[in-house]
Amino acid sequence: MSAESTVQLPDRSAPSDGASPPTTATRRSAAEIGRTPTGPRELPPLRPQPEVPAPEEVDTVLSSGLRVIAVRRPAVPMVEVRLRIPFSDSDPRHTAVAEVLASTALSGTSRRSRVSLDDDLAGVGGELGFSVDPERLAAAGHALAEGLPTLLDVVADVLTSATYPADEVERERERLAERIQVAAAQPSVIARRALQRHRYGDHPVTREMPEVDEVLGVGTEELLALHRRMVVPSGSVLVLVGDLDPEAAVAAVQAALAAWDSPGEAAVLPPLPELHGSELLLVDRPGAVQSQLRLSAAAIPRTDRRYPALQLANLAFGGYFSSRLVENLREDKGYTYHASSSLEFDPYGAALLVETDCASEVTAAALLEMRYELGRAAVVPPSATELESARRYAIGSLLISMTTQAGLASTLAGLAGVGLSSAWVREHPQRLEAVTAEEAAAAAAEFLAPARFTGVVVADAATTAASLTALGGIRVPGGSSKA
Repeated sequence: MSAESTVQLPDRSAPSDGASPPTTATRRSAAEIGRTPTGPRELPPLRPQPEVPAPEEVDTVLSSGLRVIAVRRPAVPMVEVRLRIPFSDSDPRHTAVAEVLASTALSGTSRRSRVSLDDDLAGVGGELGFSVDPERLAAAGHALAEGLPTLLDVVADVLTSATYPADEVERERERLAERIQVAAAQPSVIARRALQRHRYGDHPVTREMPEVDEVLGVGTEELLALHRRMVVPSGSVLVLVGDLDPEAAVAAVQAALAAWDSPGEAAVLPPLPELHGSELLLVDRPGAVQSQLRLSAAAIPRTDRRYPALQLANLAFGGYFSSRLVENLREDKGYTYHASSSLEFDPYGAALLVETDCASEVTAAALLEMRYELGRAAVVPPSATELESARRYAIGSLLISMTTQAGLASTLAGLAGVGLSSAWVREHPQRLEAVTAEEAAAAAAEFLAPARFTGVVVADAATTAASLTALGGIRVPGGSSKA
């Protein structure tokens, strides 16, 4: 075809907003694409969030005291199972025994060996695992929908007749001891331990990880005794989500767990000491090239009417990547790769946790900026754009968490642990959508004021103490704070 006969096709890549079209020589950057000749492109308004439809579910308490929540979610032919047993104890050795118990619960039962347990689960496309923390012993698993009876039978077998064979216990506690030894040297773990002790003293919630020598001393008899005493149905919660009939699933649970009728009530975590604002504690980590900054303050539970406003105010402050704290510490100053502010929940309430890690030489500067952003959040409320962005993120994240069987099962198990039902999840998007700018500003002023916070700075005192003392509001090793 000759040049004269070539047909010129229209350029379909040309933007319709008046911006200049790209050429083969110049290509627009992401920032350029996001703008028009009159300014940044406006995001479309957030549409009213329709109410999340109530799922087909049964929420009931069996005669044993076990709460069972069964939800039909037939997206795939699978069933997710979550078991939550309150598991708190004031005995200093409890953490070590509980960790070994969680690691060896699937080592064998009176009917099955470890291999038999694995084979039976694998035969129905299933998995099962246990974990523990100062608040609860948890089991999480899944199986093909048609394999639910087998999965429940395995769960019942472990709950009623786990044997903790001595050879399996010895092998698992050695592995656990190695993992603890490695974890205990990690700066984030050191900072977490220091923060917990500073916030809550010797409360059981602070015992998140046992000592190596305590773990190595745990034996089968201790595990059997702890299992008999604390692995009980009354006060526990079992959640099933998947391709199931809720009524039939509850009946299957009742039949499978009929023998799990251990006496007693599951041990709920005692109320935590009330958090008050106070000076930070400098925890010396000689030779450290990085510092860990952890600030914390009292917050409110999900049931408080102010909670949706606090959630959005906290997101705008530091709760996600597009927040003020991240913009300041990471994007503007370059002090850190990660900074965040989150809410930690317990059976009675919640706490705010603001954290970041930075190079030793900018420790005081990073702390100054964290305090500055807290103060700014308290006195300069989120703008309309910040509030709307946080609202989109909060609603979107919540809805995403419920789209999968696993996500919904974990969400419901967590809510059940603080006495809430699936109704809370369904109604929360509307609560977030209803938050006004005035409510978000009031929540920020009440809960993000710097004077409400306490915390720790884990750093090399030799290189950071002088600048931190000059900054004030921190207690240094062998010295005093300077207000």
